[in-house]
Amino acid sequence: MRHMPDAIPVAQAAPVVPANDPADYRKALSCFATGVTVVTTRWQDNDWGMTCNSFASVSLEPRLVLWSIRKAASSLEAFTQSGGFSVSVLSQPQQLLARQFATGDMAARFAGVDVVRQSSERLRLTQSLAWFDCSLHQLVDAGDHHIVIGQVQDFGWRDAAALGFWRSQFGEFQALT
Repeated sequence: MRHMPDAIPVAQAAPVVPANDPADYRKALSCFATGVTVVTTRWQDNDWGMTCNSFASVSLEPRLVLWSIRKAASSLEAFTQSGGFSVSVLSQPQQLLARQFATGDMAARFAGVDVVRQSSERLRLTQSLAWFDCSLHQLVDAGDHHIVIGQVQDFGWRDAAALGFWRSQFGEFQALT
């Protein structure tokens, strides 16, 4: 018979925050560390891009990924009507690009950025850690956002440190030894 240890002490519970406080809700969400991406598309002969940290894998077979976009975003029509998008996963030295693609008009977002135009006509950032070129697979209505699901048509990666985002600050993801 195995010996069961004595009761493990329970830590003090965190203070309860009212469930209707949007600022506290955002703070709670910021406790989940994410990677940082720039999502691009080509629509009506223009390039569109935005910083995004909601990127995630959905399926290996078929190869599906997702990200979400606010319904109020000025680029919503471009991303939902263009037929596809590219995701560039940012490496640690690309923090300034994450900021650049977060605000301003499209010309300012792409100004001075090293990019490659892919066969899909969409752009990917050249120094990215990884990239995925996707056809639009499905849009899912979800509250004040749309979940955009893409089927990966092409991808690539390189070995480098990833740019991270945690508690509204940039950082670096590195493997533990």
